[in-house]
Amino acid sequence: MTKITFIGAGSLEFTGELVRDILTFSLLQDATISLMDIDAERLKFAETAVSKIITEGKYPANVVATLDRAEALKGSDFVLTTILSGSTEVWRHDIEIPKKYGVDINVGDTRGPSGIFRFLRTLPDMMDIVRDMEKVCPDAVLLNYTNPMALLVSAIQKQTFIKVTGLCHSVQGTAMMLADWIGAPYDEIDYLCAGINHQAWYLNYRWNGKDAYPMIHKAITERPDVYNEEQVRNEMYLALGYYVTESSGHNSEYNWWFRKRPDLIEKYCTHGTGWNPGEYAYILKEYQHNEANWKDLVKERLAQPLTEKDLELGHEYAAFIINALQGGDIFKFNGNVQNNGIITNLPEGACVEVPIVVDKAGFHPIHVGALPPETALLTQLSSGIEELAIQASLAGDPTLVYRAICHDPLTASVLSLAEIRQMTNELFTQHKEYLPQFKHHQV
Repeated sequence: MTKITFIGAGSLEFTGELVRDILTFSLLQDATISLMDIDAERLKFAETAVSKIITEGKYPANVVATLDRAEALKGSDFVLTTILSGSTEVWRHDIEIPKKYGVDINVGDTRGPSGIFRFLRTLPDMMDIVRDMEKVCPDAVLLNYTNPMALLVSAIQKQTFIKVTGLCHSVQGTAMMLADWIGAPYDEIDYLCAGINHQAWYLNYRWNGKDAYPMIHKAITERPDVYNEEQVRNEMYLALGYYVTESSGHNSEYNWWFRKRPDLIEKYCTHGTGWNPGEYAYILKEYQHNEANWKDLVKERLAQPLTEKDLELGHEYAAFIINALQGGDIFKFNGNVQNNGIITNLPEGACVEVPIVVDKAGFHPIHVGALPPETALLTQLSSGIEELAIQASLAGDPTLVYRAICHDPLTASVLSLAEIRQMTNELFTQHKEYLPQFKHHQV
């Protein structure tokens, strides 16, 4: 019997989707689903949702729920982390303080000043989980869904023997979007995608073995509906020649080109028709809305019966990975692992997002070689900044945090070095109680 533990199980919709996927595999249908969260009310809702899936799917699985993390982890084979350190009243300042200085942020969960401070606050919580795993389930595999993905996974890999990879849905999600644009069935698509999380590039993209980039190019340049769906990413593709993962809103934060002036934000980040074109504080506003209404929405959803479609396998990677490691079908996915020569022109030891084959013997990353130089330049900078921010956290050195933010493309396109120092100090002052790894909090 496999024990699968969710830390941050109060991330209700995501927990339910992952459990649904896991229980579709015959090897995992008698699993123990262990749920842990720090919020008792959210934990109870998660337990109810998982129990409903087990009952209506007629699975021999069982579910246990606890506020005790060590108890939840004890004897686990797999641990999935979907945590958020602090409410919106904590992390709203990651967005609002940079805005005071003219740095306009859309999501702020991955890189830049907002992503770095989210990382600095989240890493101590993640390492507490990892230290518990070392004691009570040292052979377990950690599958991390918490952002900022590359920063957290790289920092964890540097500090523990626990096997860990990071999972994100932006690779398969973008691949599906591109397939839809060219009218291709997704099961006829193959691709090589590599880089870092939220900034990985489709080095090739094929439909039934033939290069599909000419069809993608034609769709972007000749169909306004396609261009308008992802204005930022489509502009990046037209300039660089390779398509990048994650939404236009996210990507507008990661470079110099789209958010440094109000007129550019209006042109590229406001009128797109995709799910996230780039509105200021988009995810913060979503969370604030959900915090006010989540209980009613959850109760309404739990009151509805599950259909056969509600129990069908989705496209998240976790269940396929767990099944493969338990002796099921071999699976290939894009995951986050340590760069041990996999991408030769990204920093050695950094976290890269690359194709991985997983089977009962473990994870087998596929060697990629060098990224094309036109994609490598931006990716090298992003990865180098992430590694500097990790060094800053491990050393407890606020000056290294400042130096990392100095190189952030968006920040540097808007602010002087003195202004960046002032902004960094304000962020440290705001968050110092959540940053125990720092002995002082000023640059």
